[in-house]
Amino acid sequence: MRAKGLTMLQSHYTKELIEAGCDEVGRGCLAGPVVAAAVILPKGYFHPLFDDSKKVTPRHRELLATEIKELAIAWAIGEASHTEIDELNIVQASYLAMHRAIQQLSPQPEMLLIDGPEFVAYAAIPHQCIVGGDGKLAAIAAASILAKTHRDAYMHQLATQYPGYGWGTNVGYGTPVHLAAIHQQGITPHHRKTFKPKLRSLVSLWKMVKPISFS
Repeated sequence: MRAKGLTMLQSHYTKELIEAGCDEVGRGCLAGPVVAAAVILPKGYFHPLFDDSKKVTPRHRELLATEIKELAIAWAIGEASHTEIDELNIVQASYLAMHRAIQQLSPQPEMLLIDGPEFVAYAAIPHQCIVGGDGKLAAIAAASILAKTHRDAYMHQLATQYPGYGWGTNVGYGTPVHLAAIHQQGITPHHRKTFKPKLRSLVSLWKMVKPISFS
């Protein structure tokens, strides 16, 4: 299902149902898990800084994440590891992470609000897919913020174990620093091996000719 006519951030989608906003982060990264969050906000709750997490400053994301956790009726984080991404593919792993987040909610929602065009139904709960939903509905924006702050913190921890890849700033995305480290040091146990054609093409783009081992 796809929503039509949503042009601004709203505090809720329905008036009577218990809604959970769901979003994930990390699909396009070369390393690390894909992380999803599910959030049930009180009806009518809204914060003026709510938006797609990528458009919110890191400082504001942290402040919002704290407030969301304190005021939400329920919230949860779900992950799918880099290994599961390799086994399932990134799309299915994203749905798995969302399902794991939704499963932890208490109470269970009566409507799921999903950021994006498609979703695999969870436990027969009705869902509404909303393209760009993290910039349209408060619950999805809240989920986006929780997922990003959680994943960023995890990648910052990994950065101390694997210096040189720039994960403290790029959190696993294919930046020049990250690509240079892959070229010079190879991949880590946290890289997504099924992304190796993408890795190789990116490294080639940056004119790095040394072979990368994916063993």
